[in-house]
Amino acid sequence: MTIQAAFAGLVHHIRPVYDNREAANVAHLVMEHITGLGKLDRVVHKDMELSADQETRYQQALAALLAHRPVQYITGKSWFYGIELLVNEHVLIPRPETEELVEWILLDHPSKPAWRLLDVGTGSGCIPIALKQQWHAADIWAMDISLSALGIAKQNAALQHTPVRFLHQDVLSPDTSKVLPSLNIIVSNPPYIRESERTSMQQQVTTFEPSIALFVPDQDPLLFYKRIAVLALEKLEAGGKLYFEINEALGKEVTEMLIGKGFEEVRLKQDMFGKDRMVRAIKK
Repeated sequence: MTIQAAFAGLVHHIRPVYDNREAANVAHLVMEHITGLGKLDRVVHKDMELSADQETRYQQALAALLAHRPVQYITGKSWFYGIELLVNEHVLIPRPETEELVEWILLDHPSKPAWRLLDVGTGSGCIPIALKQQWHAADIWAMDISLSALGIAKQNAALQHTPVRFLHQDVLSPDTSKVLPSLNIIVSNPPYIRESERTSMQQQVTTFEPSIALFVPDQDPLLFYKRIAVLALEKLEAGGKLYFEINEALGKEVTEMLIGKGFEEVRLKQDMFGKDRMVRAIKK
């Protein structure tokens, strides 16, 4: 099978799972992963035949895509804020809206202060690594309940030569405050999808991405926001800032909760698609 035939066959077979444009993008990622050749090199060498090993990996990747496995878990890589990160089924695949959250923090502080910042529920480590690469003098902390996720995050920080202090900690535990220093910023993209929303989501997400990082009970959808807000009141210095990524349907509830807890200048911000996606609040 030639490189050209393999690419065309991949696009054709995965069209029931992806639309035409997305199918082509996914096929490009898989072919680069299998051959080690970028798009231009694959055009130049389009008549080159796949080796037996490459053809085996091609068939495995095709079967995985047809089973709705995300392409990032097939290649083991994902991009976030210009950084290539390792990912697997123990961490969420970084999303563009989370890049917008990082951008908001950076735009709020153009002086790049030597502050102490905590990311709660770090997953792949995408948020603290991206922030540390921009704020070299900052003391960046990150925590997660999942040891497997922390293993990936630590690998990513090491590969990017980016020092981050990682903690294995459950934010819902009352002991969390005891292991943390005083902070200037807390940021979190916590679980925020209600269990009742599961049936409307893509199979790629619900079957393969870690449920512990996605879902909250319908009866307490602000579970993590409320706990992190309390932690922020305990650990943020006066004037410290709290940043959240949120469920687009719960912007009003999150802002009202923060105002009720005494935070000031609570601001709800939309993402590039006009959806309520981020909140910032300041400790008195």
